[in-house]
Parts: sequence; C-alpha cells; structure tokens
Amino acid sequence: MDETDKPLTVAVLGCGSVGSQVVRLLGEQAEDLAARTGRRIELVGVAVRRLDAPREIEVPEGLLTTDAAGLVARADVDVVVEVIGGIEPARSLILSALENGASVVTANKALLAEDGPTLFEAAEKAGRDLYYEAAVAGAIPILRPLRESLAGDKVTRVLGIVNGTTNFILDKMDSSGAGFAEALEEAQDLGYAEADPTADVEGFDAAAKAAILASLAFHSRVTSFDVHREGISEVTAADVASARAMGSVVKLLAICELRTLPSGEEAVAVRVHPAMIPRSHPLASVREAYNAVFVESEAAGQLMFYGPGAGGAPTASAVLGDLVTVARNVISGTRGVGESAYADRAVLPMGETMTRYHVAIDVADRAGVLASVAMAFAEHGVSISTVRQEGRDEDAQLVVVSHAATDAQLAATVQHLRGMDIVREVTSVMRVEGGDE
Repeated sequence: MDETDKPLTVAVLGCGSVGSQVVRLLGEQAEDLAARTGRRIELVGVAVRRLDAPREIEVPEGLLTTDAAGLVARADVDVVVEVIGGIEPARSLILSALENGASVVTANKALLAEDGPTLFEAAEKAGRDLYYEAAVAGAIPILRPLRESLAGDKVTRVLGIVNGTTNFILDKMDSSGAGFAEALEEAQDLGYAEADPTADVEGFDAAAKAAILASLAFHSRVTSFDVHREGISEVTAADVASARAMGSVVKLLAICELRTLPSGEEAVAVRVHPAMIPRSHPLASVREAYNAVFVESEAAGQLMFYGPGAGGAPTASAVLGDLVTVARNVISGTRGVGESAYADRAVLPMGETMTRYHVAIDVADRAGVLASVAMAFAEHGVSISTVRQEGRDEDAQLVVVSHAATDAQLAATVQHLRGMDIVREVTSVMRVEGGDE
C-alpha cells in the first residue's frame, strides 16, 4: 500500500454527548476530513463502560469495546480522542496512549487544570501532540488564538463567561427577577443544569477553565488549586436588582490578570467569582447559556470570542478541529506547539489581588452614620467611589462602591462594618469589574 493510501487511525474514549457527536462527524465528514488532512481518517475503536447502554447514535458494528486500556495500547492507533472526562482513568489512558506512540486530543478541562504538566511532559517525551481546544468554551476558538495567533503579543488580561449553566441562571434572574433557586430549577428543566449542579454553580468548572486560560495567556503553570473560586449560590434577587439600579448586570466571571508587583516583577492573578459589570461592557450582553471570552493584549488591544460554550455538537466541532491539526502533523512527521511555561510567574494569593466592592449595608437612620461608615473604609485604606442611601428609618440602607484596593483590605473593611453598632447587617458584598477603577 502506498503511504498516501494508508489511513490515519483514530480511537475514541467515551461515547456520551460529545463522544457520540465526534463519532457521527467522523462518519459524515469523512471525505472532507480526508481532503483537509491529506489522508483518509479511519475510526478503529470506541471505548465505553457498557456495550448495551443507550446512545444518541448507532456506532458502526465491531467498534465498541469496554477495554479502553487495550485500545490505547494498540500499536496501529495514530490519534486517541479522550472525551470521558474526570481524572482517572482518563489520566492513565492518556499517558498510555502517548507512551505507545499516539497523539492525543482531549476535552478534559478538570484533568488539564489539575495535572496538565504531567501530560505535557509525557507528550514532549514521546514526541507526540497533546491538543485540547475543546476543554474551554466548547466550539469557541480561544485556546488556539492564545497559543498561536497572539504568540507575538503580550496578553495582559483574560476576562470570560465560561460556564453556560451559571450564565443562564444569572440571565434569568436579571430578566425575570427570579431568585436563584427558581432560576436553577428552570435551568434543570431545560437541560442546562445537571441534577447535581455543584460543579457549575459553585464555580469548579469555571475555575478549571480559568487555570487553562491563564497558563496559556501568561506562559506560566497555573492549576485549579491556584484559582480563587466562589460560586453563584449566594447571589440573591436583591443583588441582581441592585446591579440593575447601577446600570450593571451580575455575571460569573473567570478573571486572569498579569500584575506588576512593587518589585517590578510580574505575577499572575486568577479568580472566579460573581461580579457586577456595566451593561455597556461587551460581556454584559452575553445571554442564556452562551459563553464569551474577552482578551486584552498590548499590541492587538481588545478582542472578544463568543459562541456556544457547551453541548455535544459544538464541543465535538472543537475536537474535530484539533484532530485535523494533529492528523496533519502525524502525516508530515512533525508536532505542534507544546507547553509554554517559560515565564514561570508566581500566582498571587487572592488577598493581594486588586478588586472593587459593592457593599449594601442596613444602618441606623441617624446623623453621622455616613461619616462613620466612610471612616471604616478609610481605616483600611479603601477609597469610596460612590455611596447612596436607600429607604428611611428601619429600612435605611447605604450602598457603597469602592475604588480598587487589595481584596484583603476590602475583606477587612467588611468585617469592620459588621462589628459596628450602627450597622444592623451587611446584606450584600459583591465585587465590581469594568468601568472606572
């Protein structure tokens, strides 16, 4: 057989919502994929937990197997596509695939964020590719631009909505006035949220994606353990209404920033939390379960990437894009860009990160209260941007928005407020992004 007639062989690990769409697209787009890569692509196996489980598509006869370890160890497999998720057995299977000479395409954000360096080192040692565009923001091409298109630029900030479930919930709270529980129930009814929504609503999913984005953007190793994480389960209808009164909207944001320290050295700050952003900001208009990533760099300026951030077909689209690139590399005998961690920047703890706060305070309605509250902010070195009073007598409330200060200063201010006699309750504390610092 002429080398150009030899098919490039692919094994798929997992046949759930994403895996089944990968298998479908490999079949439906076979001719186009062959034309784009220069070689026919042949699916040689699909590893699943149970052979008799119901599936979205019909897998060609003879391809299903429960022996994932045996499949990735086959000498005739050129590329392994891993879409089973989780840490194990995914990590062991990917490492085995690389050791046995296959390149890997994965959508596994949790594994990459927790133990990416191990995978990158194994790929480097094996001389094989490890691609993972589908791990962040579904079909949205964001990792490749960070890794390749902006390779000659200096990225200073990445700000994103990278979880569709939480964006749907917060969007419903904003548009309908619903509370968190009501909006979550609707998200579950429509299939946007899992029966156990913890990974989404508590920010774990977004934190993993933030770690991957920060690693690529700032050429430093950042893991999910480095990311400050807060979810949206404590966001109330009152918080959303207060944001609306300010001309803002509440979003769960993944924020990755390059910070210059007093010493002149640069460090990385990475956090995931709900925040108020002005309705004039491009991310404020991202509705329903869509995702968007806003990138700022020194030369290119501001860029925004927008689209469906999850779902079987959109994520499979990103997987196939990586597969085409990897296939071309296999055919030409080359490999793509590996891990870039040369900058080796430190990751700042959250307390040293500069933020702004929106604080709602139930106070006694009497003379001198505003001055006392202002003094509490001043004692901790926090400057006030705006303050307004809402209600009178027993319903008196002050709403304060600070200028940027360290998170530790702001947290200390809130703790101080909670101990003051004139403060009945600090009813809401939320960070503010965008607008004037």
